[in-house]
Amino acid sequence: MSLAIFDLDNTLLGGDSDYLWGQFLVEQGLVDGEYYERENQRFYGQYQAGTLDIHEFLAFMLRPLAENSLTELLDWRARFIEAKIRPILLPRAAELVARHRNAGDTLLIVTATNRFITEPIAELLSVPHLLATEPEFAEGRYTGRARGVPCFRRGKVKRLDEWLDATGRDLADSWFYSDSHNDLPLLDRVAHPVAVDPDAVLAEHARQRGWPIISLRGD
Repeated sequence: MSLAIFDLDNTLLGGDSDYLWGQFLVEQGLVDGEYYERENQRFYGQYQAGTLDIHEFLAFMLRPLAENSLTELLDWRARFIEAKIRPILLPRAAELVARHRNAGDTLLIVTATNRFITEPIAELLSVPHLLATEPEFAEGRYTGRARGVPCFRRGKVKRLDEWLDATGRDLADSWFYSDSHNDLPLLDRVAHPVAVDPDAVLAEHARQRGWPIISLRGD
């Protein structure tokens, strides 16, 4: 039995759920549109360039969770999933996940996007295990802070190592599928790294290392 690890945004999804959540909040008039859209674009550009300060980004991204009630947030999230996530589900991604499931592999999503956004997406994809950045929750509300190590870049490796220790699993015959050069620390750890619709930096790295390059886009 292998461990099949998947990045989420722009890998199993045909878009970025973190960025789309911000767009949804703007479109619904739930945040200051001009400011929020400008910052959302700025942080997304930094992520693509590999210069993102994850703590600055999380202070921005988690603020709406702290400023609104859990009831409101859950309602917004349900509408977000229908409006923004279902349209970017990739049939080929579902087939890839199913292939590993049918082989008896353990399925795990490892994503920098916070659990509030990604937990229902993992359920949609029928992936039972999820490592995500954890928003702090206390006394019935989100605090606007992250709890523990953000699940980003080398933080993904740390969070995965903790999960492996807790579950008694290892990386023998493990797979990791990702689109982003930000995931090189984890891609370098697994037995079978796979670049999925990769950005330019990851594509070049994959060619140099002889890693498979695949696409999950299209029907």
